Amino acid sequence: MPKLSVTIITINEEHNLEDALQSVAWADEIVIVDSGSTDQTREIARRFTDHVLVREWPGYSAQKNFAAGQARHDWILSLDADERVTNELAADIKRVMSGDPDARGYRMPRVSQYLGTWLRSTDWYPDYQLRLYDRRHGRWNGRPVHESVAVDGPVGMLRHELQHLPYRDISHHLQTIDRYTTLAAQAMFAEGRRTGVLGLLFHPLAAFLRNSVLRRGLLDGSTGLTVSALNSYYVFLKLAKLRELQGRHG
Repeated sequence: MPKLSVTIITINEEHNLEDALQSVAWADEIVIVDSGSTDQTREIARRFTDHVLVREWPGYSAQKNFAAGQARHDWILSLDADERVTNELAADIKRVMSGDPDARGYRMPRVSQYLGTWLRSTDWYPDYQLRLYDRRHGRWNGRPVHESVAVDGPVGMLRHELQHLPYRDISHHLQTIDRYTTLAAQAMFAEGRRTGVLGLLFHPLAAFLRNSVLRRGLLDGSTGLTVSALNSYYVFLKLAKLRELQGRHG
């Protein structure tokens, strides 16, 4: 029966971390890699595990791969501080780990809470995440934003949801959009991707219609409409920043 290590990377997560750690207190090991928190993050972490490391921030994928490398066990559950493993999902994971897993990684649906609503519409749902994996066969892919695990074998599916509490409020959401779109635009530019005026017009509109209509955001009322609009804004800002880079380096 393989044992399970939970890995979490942190920086200034005192408002999130305790609930995340309580949700995985049943695991065989918890590894925290902190990037220089100035709040109570590390003190909270040490109440749950002695395996708390401090390392300068190298990027999301590099830090998560480092955390996996520090674990004592090969099977990794990678969790973010703003995520929670429900009892139902924990039962799914324990069932997989109770024998010889038949896959090298497992995806799980993720549901996000926004403005007090568990949102099961828009591009945010079901938002499948591969978070349970055998580190001998999987690594984080190195993308600067929206990173994910790639494994060199079969991938299974878990039934129950991983809970996500990504934003405290709309202002926090907008701050994150600004940071992530900068990273996304830089990655697109480095890959040789370019956009024009028509792209700035078409892609955000298409994103809004996909989120609000095709993925039923409007059925979630003002919350679904807000997320649909901000997802569209994300697309616009990413492409606008790409155009800015094109002009600067053209």
